[in-house]
Amino acid sequence: MDIFILRHGEAGKKLTTGNNKDSERPLTAAGQKEVAEIASSLKEMDIKFDLIISSPLKRAHQTAAIVAKTLKKENKMEDWNELKPEGSKQELYRKLSSSTQFKQYSSILMVGHEPYLTEMISDIISDGKAVRGGGHIILKKAGFARIGLTSFTPPNLHGELKWLLTPKHLKNMGK
Repeated sequence: MDIFILRHGEAGKKLTTGNNKDSERPLTAAGQKEVAEIASSLKEMDIKFDLIISSPLKRAHQTAAIVAKTLKKENKMEDWNELKPEGSKQELYRKLSSSTQFKQYSSILMVGHEPYLTEMISDIISDGKAVRGGGHIILKKAGFARIGLTSFTPPNLHGELKWLLTPKHLKNMGK
C-alpha cells in the first residue's frame, strides 16, 4: 500500500485576538488556486486514491475536498480527528494497522498539518531509529509525499519514502 501525504494549502493568518479559532482558518484564494493546480496535476499523472482522509480543521478539509472533487472521490473522503495538529499518531497508526478494510486499499491520501505530518513521515521511514546526523524533512504548504508501506505491525507502520515534492515540482509534473 502507498500512503500519500499532502500538507494543506496556504491559509489565512493565525489571529491571536477575538473569537477566531485556529480550526476555522480557511485557505486563502492563492491557497485554493494552488491546491486546484496540484489536484489537476495528480489527475494528469493518473494518481488514484482509494480513500482520502483529512484533519477536520477547515484549511485541511478544504484542501482534501478540492482534491476529492477533482478526482471525483467525494464519496471516499473522511475527516479523522487523529490528523488534527494535536492528534495522536499512535491512534492513527493503530486505526490503520488494525483494520482489514484499510489493508485492502492500494493507496490512501492523508491531508493535515505541520509538524505532525513530517513527524509521521519520519516515524514511518526511520523504523523508530534515530536518523544519523539529525536530518529532518521539510514539507512545504501544499507539499506532497509518497510512502510505500512495507509492514503494518500494530501499533506502528513501516515504509520507505518514495517521493517528497514541493508544490512547484508537483504542478510542473502534471504538464
